[in-house]
Amino acid sequence: MKLAVLSTLVASTAAFAPAAKSTTASTQLYAASETDMSPSMPFLVKPKNLDGWVGDVGFDPIGFADWFDMKWLREAEIKHGRVSMLATLGFVLQQFWTLPGYAHVDDSNLGPTVVGISPMLQIVLWMGILEMWTNKGNVTMETMFTDPDRVPGNLGFDPMGLAVDKTDEEKRLMEWKELKNGRLAMLAIGGMIHHNWVTGEPLF
Repeated sequence: MKLAVLSTLVASTAAFAPAAKSTTASTQLYAASETDMSPSMPFLVKPKNLDGWVGDVGFDPIGFADWFDMKWLREAEIKHGRVSMLATLGFVLQQFWTLPGYAHVDDSNLGPTVVGISPMLQIVLWMGILEMWTNKGNVTMETMFTDPDRVPGNLGFDPMGLAVDKTDEEKRLMEWKELKNGRLAMLAIGGMIHHNWVTGEPLF
C-alpha cells in the first residue's frame, strides 16, 4: 500500500517538473538559418536565384535577381566589367600618351572635349552595330535570350586560345577571374573619374 502511494506521489510530482530542453532541434534550426544567410552580407537572407552562377557570393541587397532574368543580368555585368577594364587602362594611358594629331590633356576627363563630338558618336554607333551583330538583332531584355543555348557573355572570342583544352572546372575558374577583375574595374574607373572631378587634378 505504501509503495502504491509513493508511486502516485512521484508521478504527480513529475507532471509539474520542467520539461528537458531539446538542444538538437534548436541547433538544427540555428544551422538552417545560418545556411540561409548571405555569405557576403550575413544580416541578409541569401538570394536564391543566384545559386549555381559563377561568382555567386550571395550579394544582391536590392533584389535584382528577383525581378530580372538572371541571364540578362549576367550579360550586363560581364559587358560592364569588360568595358570598365578597357576604360581603366585607357584612363591611365591618356595621361601619359596622346594619339597623334590631338592636343594633350593631363585630366583624362577632358579627353572627349579634345576629340570632339564626332569620334564619340562613332564609338556609340559602332558599339551599337557590334551589339546587334553579336546578338543577331536581339538586343532587348525580352529577346536577347530567345535561344536557350546562348551563354551570357560568350561571344566565341578567344584569339589566344586561352580556353582551349580546358576542363569545365578550369573554364569556370577563368570566368570567375574575369568577373572579379571586371567588378574591381567598375569600382576603379568610377573612383578615377570622381577623383579628377573632385580634386580638379590629374590621376597621377
